[in-house]
This record gives sequence, structure tokens and C-alpha cells, in this order.
Amino acid sequence: MEKKIPYKIYLNENEIPAQWYNVRADMKVKPAPLINPATGKPMTLEDMNPVFCEELNKQELDNDNRYIDIPAEVLDFYKMYRPSPLTRAYFLEKALGTPAHIYYKFEGNNTSGSHKLNSAIAQAYYAKKQGLKGVTTETGAGQWGTALSMACAFFGLDCQVYMVKCSYDQKPFRREVMRTYGAKVTPSPSDTTEIGRKILAEHPGTTGSLGCAISEAVEAATKQEGYRYVLGSVLNQVMLHQTIIGLETQAALKKYDIKADIIIGCAGGGSNLGGLATPFIGEMLRGEADYRIIAVEPASCPSFTRGRFAYDFCDTGRICPLAKMYTLGSQFIPSANHAGGLRFHGMSPVLSQLYHDGFLEACAVEQTSVFDAAVQFARTEGILPAPESSHAIKVAIDEALKCKESGEAKNIVLGLTGTGYFDLYAYEKYNNGTMNDYIPTDEELTEYLAKIPKVEE
Repeated sequence: MEKKIPYKIYLNENEIPAQWYNVRADMKVKPAPLINPATGKPMTLEDMNPVFCEELNKQELDNDNRYIDIPAEVLDFYKMYRPSPLTRAYFLEKALGTPAHIYYKFEGNNTSGSHKLNSAIAQAYYAKKQGLKGVTTETGAGQWGTALSMACAFFGLDCQVYMVKCSYDQKPFRREVMRTYGAKVTPSPSDTTEIGRKILAEHPGTTGSLGCAISEAVEAATKQEGYRYVLGSVLNQVMLHQTIIGLETQAALKKYDIKADIIIGCAGGGSNLGGLATPFIGEMLRGEADYRIIAVEPASCPSFTRGRFAYDFCDTGRICPLAKMYTLGSQFIPSANHAGGLRFHGMSPVLSQLYHDGFLEACAVEQTSVFDAAVQFARTEGILPAPESSHAIKVAIDEALKCKESGEAKNIVLGLTGTGYFDLYAYEKYNNGTMNDYIPTDEELTEYLAKIPKVEE
């Protein structure tokens, strides 16, 4: 007799995983090392310690330990909002008329409104443990900056956030939440840093990008005693902390003997997708199971689908390490009309290597179709989804409709990174019919790709 699947599958707080999962330990082909732009050689702990927190650097370079203990203080903080529910989208399934079973892992049950808090609290903990005064960072749509401001307030750290200018202007309420938690928020590019002033001179009137904001945040950290730079996506350490999402998802599915067939996540820098998918990819790497993993990116910033797998700078100012990743070129600045935070020119080196080796696939979708899916989800499931994770919703709906045609009852799992209540400017444009789709031309991308540095491997 088939087990009745409840609307929400809950774990209790004692079932929260006590360790993060490090997929690099299981990867046969390891991600290429970060390169020091000054020496042209792989980054060492000594190279990284002046910029990042020491313990986080060890996690960044760890290729050997499959599991890393979650500190007790971090685990206790997780218990304020974790475990998050895995929800069966019965109402969406009914509206679609599909035999597919759709599950979403909802990460919006905290004040930051997104999954970003999972890594923010860990990074703030390690910064406090190191005895630092504060941290600097960048934020695109604002989820990461909001989460980090909360984490820094909890541990009594100063928090300085460089927010991509178009988001700073479009999302004043997100900005004000950060300020309420004590963060200093600066629109980027700004005239407060050398890099910012240079970018403004070269690109007058620019609406900014994550690459610009990263450059400013790194400069600010290295010029202040007792500060370090922290990042909300892309790096291995961030995906490590986010695996709490995928590990909880595995545990919830196991409770009801559910085998996922398709796992879908939005892809900007890789924190959400990696956090959800890498525990499942680990099973694939170890030969224990097989899944179809789909990365969904915006057509306006298509790193996976139209980028190049090469060494490139992680920031526009070219002061950060070079990473081997799928990239559109560090000088690429996405269109300001893109409504979500998936605006980074590159992709996580770990996910890039896994994509290159065939463990996941990728597709790019246009934002009006993304908001079509977001509205359908809101009207059936009762949650206003973040624009970022609505990319995953769009493709989950597409896959469910394919099941309707074929009659297959596949299990589809998607990551719902958070809520869209701070994104009402974008919803307003959609509802007014003024939202448009921007897709960079081949000529534009060729121009930016030509500027990728030549690195001998």
C-alpha cells in the first residue's frame, strides 16, 4: 500500500544534519585551484588569509574531508528556523493536470527571506571566533546582504555591504532591513573606493554588477584593520554551508521512501543549486544513485549555456583570485532590467567542473516566462516566490507538463530559495506589462569573452 505523502514533510530539530557535505572529496576530477593574480600560482592559505577568514580558507581548499562538523553555536542558530519543510505541491500539480509529483524545499522561513542565512551565520561565527571587528561584502538582489546583517548583529560584528546600484534603487525595503540590523549599505559602484571611482569613470551611469560590488568590498576589507571579506555564493565554503538544504531534503524524502528523479535549482553563482544538489550528486559520484540535475539560469546572464570554461577574474576590478569556471568575462555587466539576483558573470568552480564532466545540465530562460511561472505558483501554492527561484519553478512546470504528455509520474524536486515580498518592484513591472526580456547578442558576448585573461594550466 502506497504511503500517503503529507503536504509538508517535517523533520524535528534533532534530525537537522550535524555536518556539512563537501562534494570535492568525492569528485574524481577536482576543481582547478584558484590562481593568485600577482604570482600566477595557485592560491595558498597564506595568500588567502589577508582577505578571507582563516577557518573559511581551510574549508575553501579542502579536497579530502567528505563531512565537516557544524559548530554547536551555528547548529543552535539553525534551530531558530530549521529544519525547513519539504512541501508537496499538490495544488500546482492539480492545476497542471500532471501525474508528476512536485516537491519544493522552502527556505523563506526566516527574516532574511532566503537560504542565504545558512552560510551567513557560519561565516559570521568564524569571523567572530577569529577576533575580527567586522566584515565587508557585496549583495545583488539583497538577500545575502540582509542575511549577513542579521548574522553580524547576532555576533556583534560590524557589517559593510556594497549593494549593486540598480538593486539599491529598486529595493529600498531590503536596504532598510539591512540598516535595521546595523549594516552600512553603499550603492555600487561608488566613489568611496579606488576601484569604484575607476569603474564610474570607465562606465558613466552604470547600474552596477556583482563583479563591481565584489571589487569594492574586497578593497574595503583589505584597507581596514581587523576586517575580512565574505562572499554569499560561488566559493566552495559557501556551497558547503548550504548543503544543509540538500541533506535535509534527502532525509525528508527517505522518510517516505521517495526517490527523486529530477532536481532543479536556479543558478547565479551557485550557492542555492549547489546546496540542494551536491548531496545528490555525491550519490552519483559514488555510484549509489542516478539523478537528472538541472541548473536554470537567466537568459540575460547565461554563464553555463553561453559562457566559456576558463580561468577568469571573479570581480570586475580584477583584484580577486582567478577561478576556472564558466564565465561570460569579468567585464560583463548584465542588463539592469533583469528582475532577479542571478547577475554574476561566472559560476561556482565546483559546479562548473561538475557541469563540464556531465553531472548536471543547464538551460536559460527569459524573465517574462519566469514571472508567468511565479504567478501561477503564487496562485496555487500560496507563496509569493523570489524571482531567482522562480527560474526553477518555470522549468519544474515545463518538466511536469512533459510528464503529462508522456504519462510518467516522475518525482521533481526544486529549491525555493525564499520569498518575493521584497521584489514587488519587479512584480509591478510584470503586472503592468512593462517587463521585457533582454538577451545579450553573440557579438556582445564575443566582445566580453575576448577579454578573458590567458592563463597557462
